[in-house]
Amino acid sequence: MSQVPASEKHETEKTSRKRPLEYTEDFPSKKTPRWAVLTSQGSWADRSPLHEAAGRGRLLTVRNLIAQGCNVDVRTIDHVTPLHEACLGNHVACARALIDAGANVNATTIDGVTPLFNACMAGSGACTEVLLENGARPQAEASQPSPIHEATSKGEFACVEALIKWGTDVDYDIPHLGTPLFIACISKQLICTRKLLDGGANVQKGKFLETPLHAAAEKNCTDIIKVLLDYGANVNAKNQELKRPVESAPPSSLAEGFLLVHEAMPRSLSQLCRLRIRACIGRDRLHLIPQLQLPTPLKNFLRYR
Repeated sequence: MSQVPASEKHETEKTSRKRPLEYTEDFPSKKTPRWAVLTSQGSWADRSPLHEAAGRGRLLTVRNLIAQGCNVDVRTIDHVTPLHEACLGNHVACARALIDAGANVNATTIDGVTPLFNACMAGSGACTEVLLENGARPQAEASQPSPIHEATSKGEFACVEALIKWGTDVDYDIPHLGTPLFIACISKQLICTRKLLDGGANVQKGKFLETPLHAAAEKNCTDIIKVLLDYGANVNAKNQELKRPVESAPPSSLAEGFLLVHEAMPRSLSQLCRLRIRACIGRDRLHLIPQLQLPTPLKNFLRYR
């Protein structure tokens, strides 16, 4: 049986009985923003020394405990592993040490939360990359919290970019949330909106009949509206209330005025050609545009650069 250093054992025993107030800042608080799941790290009483070290980013302690034979996949009563802790705390060195020691990158808690979801929740692009490089599934399974929805809702574009690069479905539709693009628009996250559209997200796919353009108009976000229109959003699409995007915008708002002007102006031929060419290339091959035998300015135009 592995030996735990006396100082750490004493500290852990004190912590398990009653955690002083000042320690709570070392760990993320319980968060249930848009997922009805537990995303904090369970009961303090059943946390191992490895959980403690990983959650606090104590790399030397993590390495020592691993060397002593501690189980890198030891779980709490909620099935939280040390890797969950390291990713939630944005401790990439600890996460890498655990993975190198054989930690399961796809471990799930009783609520279906994975280390990848925790990395996106914390906005850790570095942890996200490490997990994906070591076999983490970029796409959430049915009923599991979705990493790309979480990252998008918080504007964590580095995480979004990594997930897209590793093959996540940019049009993954969750009935009660919609698509990642819809979440980006409703959350007013411009950069994530661009990343998703660059990755081939369907500009018309939102939540039921509500399109991303409806969401952006409702939030009076003209910057996102402009991007959506550049990517071919339909200004005449109707939601379940039979409203067009302009009718979803606040009265006399900038969004309403912008959409009214756009409705009165036909799209340019160059814009129609770009949309058509991108549609012919297909979402899965958009990343190959730079390899086309075309002048650089034309390739940049096709990529919205």
